[in-house]
Amino acid sequence: MLNPKQFVEEIIRPTMMFLEGRDTSQVKWGGQAAEELMLGTALVESDLTYLRQLGGPALGIYQMEPATAKDILENYVGYRGYLGEALDMIAGVWPMKSVGIQGNLFLATALTRIHYRRVKEPLPAAGDTPGQARYWKEFYNTRRGKGTPEKYIEKWKNAGRGNT
Repeated sequence: MLNPKQFVEEIIRPTMMFLEGRDTSQVKWGGQAAEELMLGTALVESDLTYLRQLGGPALGIYQMEPATAKDILENYVGYRGYLGEALDMIAGVWPMKSVGIQGNLFLATALTRIHYRRVKEPLPAAGDTPGQARYWKEFYNTRRGKGTPEKYIEKWKNAGRGNT
């Protein structure tokens, strides 16, 4: 397992700062609430360990399905030039974005944060682990997904960062 504190400090926070610096709308991408939700998502989806779903199509530390990445790129990023430029800079020229989420932690983080940015509901407050768990379940894992808010909370507590 990657160190959760380092993952936030070295991957999540810099990625969100990078996106925020490219966003012409001046909307905040980062902050403690966003950092906690992103870390919780990585913990529950991959144990902050796996880069490919065991027995499934999902890729990267956040276990995003290629179809979801494609939808984000075509139906959200495609209409926001600054995000496309930011993702190009993060991804480089190889591998393609939908595959790059498997090995590029910055790209996987950016796409996951963009996924959450598309949600109209505001992020749960920092420290509201149960609220974050419900938010993750509804908007990332989905109602049909196998994950549960209880599993999210358990993973958060086991990582030593829980505020429940």
